[in-house]
Amino acid sequence: MEQEKQRYLCVHGHFYQPPRENPWLESIEVQDSAHPYHDWNERITAESYAPNAASRIQDGEGRLVDIVSNYAKMSFNFGPTVLSWMAGCQPEVYRAILDADQTSIKWRGGHGAALAQVYNHIIMPLASSRDKRTQVIWGLKDFVSRYQRFPEAMWLAETAVDIESLECLAEQGIKYTILAPHQARQYRQMGSEEWLENAGETAIDPTRAYLCHLPSGRSISLFFYDGPISQALAFENLLSSGDLLTGRLLGGFSDLREGPQLVNIATDGETYGHHQKFGDMALAAAFHHIELANEARITNYGEFLAAFPAAYEVRIRERTSWSCAHGVERWNSDCGCNSGGFPGWNQAWRGPLRAALDWLRDRLAHFYERKGKEYLKDPWLARDDYIEVILDRSPENVDAFLERHATHKLSEPEIVTVLKLLELQRHTLLMYTSCGWFFDELSGVETVQVIHYAGRALQLAEGMIEKGVEEGFQERLAAAKCNYAEFRDGAYLYEKFVLRTRVDLSNVGIHYAFSSLFENYGDVTDIFSYRVEKLDYTRFLADEASIAMGRVRVTSNITRDHGSFFFCVVRIGNHDFKGGIAVEADAVHYAEMKEEILPAYDRGLYTDLIELIDKHLGSHDASLADLFTDEKRKILNEIINQNLQEFGTSYEELFEKNRPLMAYIQETGLPVPKQFLVVAQPALNAALIKKLTEEEIDLDAAQRIIGHIKSWKIGMELPDTEFAMRHHLEAQMRAFAEDPEDRKRLDRLITLLNLLREVPLDVILWQVQNDYYEMAKKVYPDFAARAKRGDEEAPAWVTGFRQLGQMLNFNLDSVLPQD
Repeated sequence: MEQEKQRYLCVHGHFYQPPRENPWLESIEVQDSAHPYHDWNERITAESYAPNAASRIQDGEGRLVDIVSNYAKMSFNFGPTVLSWMAGCQPEVYRAILDADQTSIKWRGGHGAALAQVYNHIIMPLASSRDKRTQVIWGLKDFVSRYQRFPEAMWLAETAVDIESLECLAEQGIKYTILAPHQARQYRQMGSEEWLENAGETAIDPTRAYLCHLPSGRSISLFFYDGPISQALAFENLLSSGDLLTGRLLGGFSDLREGPQLVNIATDGETYGHHQKFGDMALAAAFHHIELANEARITNYGEFLAAFPAAYEVRIRERTSWSCAHGVERWNSDCGCNSGGFPGWNQAWRGPLRAALDWLRDRLAHFYERKGKEYLKDPWLARDDYIEVILDRSPENVDAFLERHATHKLSEPEIVTVLKLLELQRHTLLMYTSCGWFFDELSGVETVQVIHYAGRALQLAEGMIEKGVEEGFQERLAAAKCNYAEFRDGAYLYEKFVLRTRVDLSNVGIHYAFSSLFENYGDVTDIFSYRVEKLDYTRFLADEASIAMGRVRVTSNITRDHGSFFFCVVRIGNHDFKGGIAVEADAVHYAEMKEEILPAYDRGLYTDLIELIDKHLGSHDASLADLFTDEKRKILNEIINQNLQEFGTSYEELFEKNRPLMAYIQETGLPVPKQFLVVAQPALNAALIKKLTEEEIDLDAAQRIIGHIKSWKIGMELPDTEFAMRHHLEAQMRAFAEDPEDRKRLDRLITLLNLLREVPLDVILWQVQNDYYEMAKKVYPDFAARAKRGDEEAPAWVTGFRQLGQMLNFNLDSVLPQD
């Protein structure tokens, strides 16, 4: 019935996170604010990206009846830099997103759910013409390499638009993009001579497609999302229930409109789960209800456009966006747009920051073009194609790229120069990531990140560009003032957070040296984006003191720049680390150092040893502080845990010694002393985790511990205890899925879940439920059939599996195949 009314619904999610990688390591380092996760990408994946790939449909009693992918039913785009991280760090979620696009192609007449995005989320109207073109080309090629198809559409960061940006999209074959309703200036029906203003009674109708004719003679279709519904979804409480969301979405249709209607909304994709917990489930429930009741056809923009090409044309308001009331000034000036959380602050730093980066970009562009012509046929065409290297840095692919673009066969030093030039250009693009201006303070992590990219670009130009460019950049940064007095200005931030944290080959060498006291490295080791070859190495480990000496060759996997070094590092006692590193002039010097230092170590002459390090390496000032953050944390945690084992034993001894007395005190009706509870909490939490993660669970011991926790009302140490138990359960379920015949594993899962019901700990069972659901569809039918055939083992397995499903809150009648 509703199909006759031609009602269509499209929900678009813009999934994006600012790049967080250390520009020198090409990897995200640990972020404490994301605890217990490693970093914010990992946390947001757990809260939003992964749940939307496997969202829950519940029955009236809250039991799970289905697990579905929201992505397959949505329209969505993922930032290329997020997908690059996800491919390496969250491959299952990454694969689920690509698979959802393929599913949508089957469901939507050949039109995929996924849209491309301008590469690193720059504000296009504020970019140079050359940068606009590269952003579109890189975003397009990144999309093709991942989704294995050409995109019909491309998302503009912050929907920031001007005519030149639309020209760039249309030139590359992009059919459409999505804008906010206020970004339309005028529209008219094709064939009409009268343009209507997008205001008041003639406000644009967001339920149809529009065509925008461009000065070049090309055109591009535009969709304008429903502003009020999108706004309500993002900032009101619509995602608190599927019914509420369903009602608001269907309320976007009107019987007064003629012809097909496309109610389409667009928000940040992270709204579903990260910004609003369980928002993914509300969306899944809304899709489920609307399809079941045939209230509207769930579609995507490509399918709708193919069925109903634009019958209206539109003119846009240039230099506008969806998140700034002043056009695109949020990324250029103190326009007044901010979080509202810091009264008295200003964002006057935005203009000077952009001016400094523009100045640097232009200097580096001139240098790149001049220097690049010595090696490249067309430096700017090479930059446009460099995305092919970013996507595949294998030596064979890099060599093929250079062969296509080089003016002659390049020598090894020339290859290093060319790759540095291209990387320099990559970082000048990355330094315009929009998040650098979006928030309130210059010293914020997102803004410092774009300054890091500028610092990396300048480092890559070192030794080739004329003197004074870095100083000129810093002078201009000084005009950008922080709201926090202690951080002063941009120049101070550059000095404090960029220059002091730069990484060169020797930094990688000293990281290798110290970490080798704890790691058993092979002949060749990858350390982030570098390769370290062991040329010679000696290590002696002892409680009193340990020492490592060696010769290494360090090579950047990005630019192929390389250097040879020799080092000596020592650990005296528990945490006194000292060492040094030097560029290797010849092997003789290293041999002399080794010959002198090792006897001093053998005799325990540590003062002499330090003096010898100074003699041969110039300094012993290197320490554990010189390690990259994650390895430094790992080593320090190892040292701390060794010490804490003693504390843990002390806590357990204190607890056990005083437990009978405390039980007696409790029996008398007196309150248990707080001092005892302070000791009891860490002891009982640690003991419970230990008991529940042992290969053979001691039920009596575990239940005694749980009894103490409940009796003395001991708080669980969240989120660490939950995190530990969640990952243990996931590992057990994964092992069971890999070997379904393992009845002991099934029994163990049931036992664990039974025990966890008794403690005040809400363990997230999302992944365990996903694995159970897969087994229910693929494994359970075989065991059920075996049970029917009289297999002696199968009935007990079926009974146990059904029990596990009930404990995981599944509606078994819905998820298990019925006879």
